[in-house]
Amino acid sequence: MKIINYVLFWIFALSSLSINAQQIDHSKKANLPFHDSSKIQAVHAQKDLLEVIGEFIHPKKISTKNPEKAQFSAVPAAGYAMHTGWAGLVTANLAFYTSKNYSTEKKVSSIATNITYSQYKQLMLPFQANIWTNKNKFNILLDWRYIKYPSKLFDLGSEAKESSGYLVDYHGIKLHQTVLKSFAPNFYAGLGYYYDRLWNINEVDPPANSVTSFQSYGFQKAVTASGPVLKLLYDSRINTINPQNGLQANITYRPSIKTFGSDNNWQSLQLEFRKYLHPSSNSKNILALWSHNWFTLGGKPPYLMLPSTGWDDSYNSGRGYIQGRYRAQNMIYLESEYRFQISSNGLIGGVVFVNGQTFSEHISRGYQRFIPGYGLGLRIKLNKYSGANICIDYGFGRDGSRGFAVNLGELF
Repeated sequence: MKIINYVLFWIFALSSLSINAQQIDHSKKANLPFHDSSKIQAVHAQKDLLEVIGEFIHPKKISTKNPEKAQFSAVPAAGYAMHTGWAGLVTANLAFYTSKNYSTEKKVSSIATNITYSQYKQLMLPFQANIWTNKNKFNILLDWRYIKYPSKLFDLGSEAKESSGYLVDYHGIKLHQTVLKSFAPNFYAGLGYYYDRLWNINEVDPPANSVTSFQSYGFQKAVTASGPVLKLLYDSRINTINPQNGLQANITYRPSIKTFGSDNNWQSLQLEFRKYLHPSSNSKNILALWSHNWFTLGGKPPYLMLPSTGWDDSYNSGRGYIQGRYRAQNMIYLESEYRFQISSNGLIGGVVFVNGQTFSEHISRGYQRFIPGYGLGLRIKLNKYSGANICIDYGFGRDGSRGFAVNLGELF
């Protein structure tokens, strides 16, 4: 009954978003595309990292970028995260418009990759795209990844101890694609196909003389999940790389079915909500809110595909905790982040954030405990036209958990 009430709440929330969006937009100019002359001037007045480097190399050269054209950002970097250790990466982002109708609020399409090799011999080759067609009639979503991923695994539930962690190694491929069609302003519905396969799964150093949660749940050397996806989306954001206002909410129902090649039949439901507020009409600061809720409706998903900390589609939830720190059949996650400008030219910014997560084995039963996290971060503007930031965060969690998180583009 609780899950039915939860779904009804989301349907009601989606039906009222068009009204709420008008209340949140602090000015009509906030949603204007870059062809608006006042907005072009404001963006030109800012600085980004690529421009600073260019001015250092050619001090007299003046940037003449046209913000209407595709904006490409790429940077080789080194970073550190709790689940990777030190890592070398090449990150790239392409932002562009597809709409040619200037009377339409043009949404920014984006393609991104973040090729990474880590200290722990992890290899990650992702490709993600969020493409809006002309006049925003269709939204095409792609999330393709290959991973070679030795990483820590822990017991199930919110009470899992840090001492239960041990190394598991595996290869994985993720092929998620969805096509959505507009049926009302900012409302979309569509179908997709999700395919996930993990193989060469190996418990490297499990605790001696004891049965692990993975073994009790059902250890397998290889697992496959495959099936259609139903998605309902509301998105009033203009720029998904660095949203300045608007709302995004979606419902994703995923049945993994033997007929499509799954090892067994199971179903999951994800409910996600993101909202962006300004403290006042004149403020450039943003209060960003995120709710990510992931439920198992039936069947038995593979252990490594259960709802888990840091295993949302962007791997960004749970700052302050190592990826996979908590895992169960159902997960509720909340986060808020306050984003503020530090330098007047927009090159440097900062954030403070707080998050919380809780897990349950059964959707109709009480969740075991609320697990908080908090921290602060630095933002370096990589491309002022696309809004792409280099994000460097340090998070704190329970029981002394802490660590860095590095990202290109805002985490949500």
